[in-house]
Amino acid sequence: MATFTHLSLGDAQRLAEAHHLPPCQGVVPVAAGTVNSNYFLETSRGRFFVRLYEQQEVEGVAYEWSLLSHLGAEGVLVPARIEGPAPGAFRVGGRPVAVFAEVRGEDLCQARVSAERVRRVGGALGAAHRAGLSFATQREGRFRLEDVAALLDRAEAAGRPELAAPIARLRAVHAQVKQALAGPFSGLARGVIHGDLFRDNVLWQDERIVALLDWESASHGVLAYDVAVTLLAWCCGDQLDFALGRALVEGYRGERELSELEWQGLWWTMRLGCLRFATTRITDIYLKGTYPAGYKDFRRFLQRLDAVEALTPERLAETLGRGSAA
Repeated sequence: MATFTHLSLGDAQRLAEAHHLPPCQGVVPVAAGTVNSNYFLETSRGRFFVRLYEQQEVEGVAYEWSLLSHLGAEGVLVPARIEGPAPGAFRVGGRPVAVFAEVRGEDLCQARVSAERVRRVGGALGAAHRAGLSFATQREGRFRLEDVAALLDRAEAAGRPELAAPIARLRAVHAQVKQALAGPFSGLARGVIHGDLFRDNVLWQDERIVALLDWESASHGVLAYDVAVTLLAWCCGDQLDFALGRALVEGYRGERELSELEWQGLWWTMRLGCLRFATTRITDIYLKGTYPAGYKDFRRFLQRLDAVEALTPERLAETLGRGSAA
């Protein structure tokens, strides 16, 4: 349960007052996420979503709030933040706090993911990328290649024998991707990226997307990497489903076309996505031993890596629709 920092009823009352909401009638922990503490505030005007930032400080919080305002004004389906104190001015347990209007919807299990749904996810991501091109602030992400290397160091320092082979493989991928992104793919288009558009960060009402959630890790980054992460997140059950991947890319291209360099770079950015999420699932979940069997298992991203590396960059691009009409 994502409640690392406790939100008492008394703190919730103060929070409601600071955001000009009716008195808080109850606090409901939200069992989602692995980074922040999340709650619902129950009031006479309905529920409001509260995030306690466990890993961000004022600069990161201010970036997210400004970005959400920009994207919302551009028509991107993001949650509406409730106006209140400045970023970091209101804290609970020393943590900055944000309050959002509740968005009613559901996320999908993998069994409910269809070609039409992933096409809509791709379109929503493409629309967000287009809107983000006019956002002036450029903030580096928290999972740059040097950050991932430091996490691999931490994982290796844990001295777990069963992790020796996976860490060695991830280090090899890291070296190869670093060289590619500094060399032939250094010109990949950059802009605002979500970086974590997994199924639990998209809310639906029937067949309609109603919100793209959790922009807390958004940053200025490689747009093709965001496409790659979304492909890895949405188009994999027991194995990568390239038919779903083709539909997702088709939806994306309806909003923003991929350049030839981006088509060529998808193989590299998908490997980068596998590297990033396998690594953070080792450090944030596996080494802490706080998850049920199979839940956010880092080995699932090693399986995705196998599937990507079974194809050449050219073959991957063709499989995902390069050469076809958007």
